[in-house]
Amino acid sequence: MKTTIMDTMKATVAKFGNNVALKTKVDGEWTGMTWNEYYQQVRTAARAFIALGLKEKKGVSILGNNCPQWFISDLAGIFAGAVPGGIYTTSSPDQCHYIAEHSEANIAVVENADQLAKFKQIRDQLPNLKAIVLMNGSDPDDTVYSWSDLPKLADKVSDAELEKRITPQQPDDTCTLIYTSGTTGNPKGVMISHDNIVWTARQVINLLGAGSDDHIISYLPLSHIAEQIVSLHAPYIMGCTVWFAESLDRLGDNLTEVHPTVFVGVPRVWEKIQAKMMIAGAANPPLKKKIAAWARKKGLEGGYAFQKGEPMPFLHGLANKLVFSKVREKLGLDRCKIFVSTAAPISMDTLEFFLSLNLPITEVYGMSECTGPGTVSLPEPFNFETGWAGPPVPGTKMKIADDGEVLMSGRHVFKGYYKNEAATKDTIDADGWLHSGDVGIIDDRGFLKITDRKKELIITAGGENISPQVLEGKLKSIPVLSQAVVIGDKRKYLSALFTLDPEKVAQAAAEAGSPAKTAAEASECRKFNAYIQEKVDNINKTLARVQTIKKFTLLPLELSVEGDELTPTMKLKRRVVHEKYAKEIESMYA
Repeated sequence: MKTTIMDTMKATVAKFGNNVALKTKVDGEWTGMTWNEYYQQVRTAARAFIALGLKEKKGVSILGNNCPQWFISDLAGIFAGAVPGGIYTTSSPDQCHYIAEHSEANIAVVENADQLAKFKQIRDQLPNLKAIVLMNGSDPDDTVYSWSDLPKLADKVSDAELEKRITPQQPDDTCTLIYTSGTTGNPKGVMISHDNIVWTARQVINLLGAGSDDHIISYLPLSHIAEQIVSLHAPYIMGCTVWFAESLDRLGDNLTEVHPTVFVGVPRVWEKIQAKMMIAGAANPPLKKKIAAWARKKGLEGGYAFQKGEPMPFLHGLANKLVFSKVREKLGLDRCKIFVSTAAPISMDTLEFFLSLNLPITEVYGMSECTGPGTVSLPEPFNFETGWAGPPVPGTKMKIADDGEVLMSGRHVFKGYYKNEAATKDTIDADGWLHSGDVGIIDDRGFLKITDRKKELIITAGGENISPQVLEGKLKSIPVLSQAVVIGDKRKYLSALFTLDPEKVAQAAAEAGSPAKTAAEASECRKFNAYIQEKVDNINKTLARVQTIKKFTLLPLELSVEGDELTPTMKLKRRVVHEKYAKEIESMYA
């Protein structure tokens, strides 16, 4: 049966009202908010927003890091019949202006003075904007309200008036906008309905067997659909506890305090954890290194045996006792039942690193346009395979078009792009199939493997179709490389731009006989370049001739969100990279 977010949350609050819903750190101590308190704060904020001039179907722009105020603002907007839309914290004033104007935002909720400054800069260009609400702190400006002002504002609007906003809403109504992170051009507003969210979240919860005793840590950008489904929407369906990480830098420490039962990471997060573990392992005494190497060999054998439903290798249990259990405990993942990678491609090297430590990362494939997950694989025999994204979400359909594009249909497919009928028609065909823009294959088990973005396939001057993502995954198995960008569209041969992991440079330089201490020094060092060339040559031996990397350039700095080479979810902006490093690219073809 279809239902709205408001009815769903109300039912959960009735069942788990006194359970802890949200936990956040205040002055170094974790403090909790019950489901009853959370629900009442949502309703209070909704009434306050109405008092500030929020109209039905208008936007609520939210700009801030993960915290209770973000959740409350988003749900308050929905309760009030409006349409919230998150803005990435790294967004410029111009980007904030585009989203706030496009969504016709009446209210902007911002985290602090820095984010407030962005809206003050553009406020005069936003005729629909009635007020700005500051999550933390206060400001003397008459149109800026502090979070503590909301209860007094809410007194101006009765519960009955709020109910008049809640009651007419239908499950198929648009209730939120997810703005795509825009690897090309302005972001599009993905219209998601109540039913899209509730149905999709329920499918995932049922698959995982998740419930009120689960613990989730919220730290990925809430403007992204994956984090919204995992930490904002699914919890009010199952009544579990969400903990807010203090920051991405503090995530490692917070994990050891929270001990989540479900952990979702983008590839870059898993790569960072891998890099730190490898550095720590390199500092161990010889005997510990030998035991770890032996255990990891058993772990990899056991991981693949488990996937096929085969018996564990001899002494796997001992390896678990000596190494794997201790690693899980040290990472704070000792009670975690599923480890997920999503939002971008992850390299086989990283997947196998964690598999060898009995931490089987399952991949979830999806996109904003299908309300997050399109496939979900579980850490169970025959239900996942390392390197594959698993089967479709139950109750949905998936197929491969004649040109290799992945198509999906089901209740998770979005309603369309806000104010963009042309793009909607290009994305959802007449039969209701969502065209993902991704190229992939589906095997006889129904498992999906994504091979590339349709628009990113390289067609060489010789007419060969090359998948850059596959090659980049192989190249990133070179331990010191953090990022790889394969070049070659309309070119005679393939080349690549590489970035170096700053934490691994010193060790790799020592192996190369290079005096380099930093990534910038290593990129200029002849010996270090020769060392990388040798590694690339070894990978080239495993590739078809047309796939081999003939030349490469080491960049002095990593690609970043701040440098505009990555989206906030760490997806590569190829066009930006090509433009920014045009000189370096052309030098490889001179």
